[in-house]
Amino acid sequence: MKHTLSGYVEPTAQKLAASLGLELVDVELVKENTGRFLRFFVDQSSGVDLDALERFHRSVLPLMEDVEYDYMEVCSPGADRPLKKPADFERAKGQLVEVRLYKALDGRKSFTGVLEGLIDGDVVITEDGRQIRFPKKSVSLVAPVIELDEEAIDAALDGVFDEDEGQQDGFEA
Repeated sequence: MKHTLSGYVEPTAQKLAASLGLELVDVELVKENTGRFLRFFVDQSSGVDLDALERFHRSVLPLMEDVEYDYMEVCSPGADRPLKKPADFERAKGQLVEVRLYKALDGRKSFTGVLEGLIDGDVVITEDGRQIRFPKKSVSLVAPVIELDEEAIDAALDGVFDEDEGQQDGFEA
């Protein structure tokens, strides 16, 4: 008997993740050029590391024997993890987010603002001092905006990519 994503895979992975102190963020079974990929996205409050991903992978693999897939991946959702569940919206309150819509609103399909939350089924942000509400069903994506501080990155890398030195990490530029 072959198992379904929502009937078996997700609840089984959810229980396993919880037993390992992880959060199951998402599961997807997608067909790509090279085959069917079964992907698990797991996280934890302190951030997930490679050991945790490997531990989950080794534990979930035998539980998925009756699922039709070609490749299995266990991944971190990343810093720009899309907000999907009410807990995601609660955790991201006050952060800068991008909201993408299925259909344009006032000629735009993308908005960036501070997340006020998921209120009465609407995604609410403040953009340029104006509060905007989007019905959840009209929203294709809500994700944090990642702002990079190039000076801080350069300082952390101790000048590895300094252009004026003519060399980068021992190689000619």
